[in-house]
Amino acid sequence: MLDLLLTNATLPDGRSGMSVAVREGRIVDIGAGLQAAAGQTLDAQGQLLTPPFVDAHFHMDSTLSYGLPRVNQSGTLLEGIALWGELKPQLTQDAVMERALRYCDWAVAQGLLAIRSHVDVCDPRLLAVEALLEVKRRVAPYLDLQLVAFPQDGVLRGPEGPQQHLHNLQRALDLGVDVVGGIPHFERSMQDGALSVKLLCEIAAQRGLRVDMHCDESDDPLSRHVETLAFETQRLGLQGRVSGSHLTSMHSMDNYYVSKLLPLLAEAQLHVVANPLINITLQGRHDSYPKRRGMTRVPELLAAGINVAFGQDCVLDPWYSLGSADLLEVAHMGLHVAQMTSQRAMRQCFDAVTGNAAKAMGLENYGLQVGCDASFVLLQARDPVEAIRLRAKRLKVFRRGVLLAESAPSTHALHLPGRPAQTTLMP
Repeated sequence: MLDLLLTNATLPDGRSGMSVAVREGRIVDIGAGLQAAAGQTLDAQGQLLTPPFVDAHFHMDSTLSYGLPRVNQSGTLLEGIALWGELKPQLTQDAVMERALRYCDWAVAQGLLAIRSHVDVCDPRLLAVEALLEVKRRVAPYLDLQLVAFPQDGVLRGPEGPQQHLHNLQRALDLGVDVVGGIPHFERSMQDGALSVKLLCEIAAQRGLRVDMHCDESDDPLSRHVETLAFETQRLGLQGRVSGSHLTSMHSMDNYYVSKLLPLLAEAQLHVVANPLINITLQGRHDSYPKRRGMTRVPELLAAGINVAFGQDCVLDPWYSLGSADLLEVAHMGLHVAQMTSQRAMRQCFDAVTGNAAKAMGLENYGLQVGCDASFVLLQARDPVEAIRLRAKRLKVFRRGVLLAESAPSTHALHLPGRPAQTTLMP
């Protein structure tokens, strides 16, 4: 007997009238019109069933701290970093945990069941690291939280010398942080930036860990640390385990250099994580007009065979004053900024917040295939493009066959003579 049989669903690949059979938290069968005894049967009524949303780039230690200790008036990346530096001495473990747990509640409600969060390791107390490790433990039954040891102030820029932050990062990894992070463009020099990439990739290789670096988050077309990241990935045999996040300088690079760079990234099997909401907000702040968009070259990266994911990055923190853990909002912005408006390209934007992001994180048993975890989201939409257009309601959110969240369908009552009594904004 099945635990759950979900019927009459539409899948992201376009198949309709599909059934998904679940037993002991796993998908045991998928097909059209399956019939079997089940503890629970759910009629999807033709709506879209998708694997959970995945956020491949976030900062949970700072989330929901907007206005503390003050608001970012310039809206720039550098003022945000300075603000975070002012806030860090005031942090308490309880406050960090409470905000993070509240954000995880939002995430589950939005069908977001896997998050990679960078956590600042430059505070010698490692207060945020310990707080988020505890959050990771608490949310494990319902959300995969992957932590990145992130030296926000630069791994070689410690006030007590270049070993200070490097030592803190290694301490964080010893405590159980999953991924090695970095920020080469924020080191004191281009040379130090390249050295930081080398040192951090070597640490990851020695420990058998993944790498995810904030890389070239700048309008400067000469910020080219991703080239070094690709080189070190190949030198150390880290192919498929390294992500370059942001890469915003690529939007300002000349086309000839990019024509050389893209094959190098593809050869290294680098994952790229763009953060549309934050990239479009923080970058181009020093421009008058025309203003640069600030997001990396997503269509070109995809055309080169590079796995591209989208991340939320920030929600209500020193860098961003909005956000609601809605990865469809992220996909919606990415679609517009990258002008990805063909049917195929819009579906690629949906993939960027689902399967592509799961691949970047190295998630196991993810997807809508037999043998995968029975984790999925039923959306009030009939296909991925409509889901992005409407930022569709999450009707049901399941993890390993267990219902975690649900919401009523979105309808709008109308009082118009001779017209229907309601609309769902769907043709």
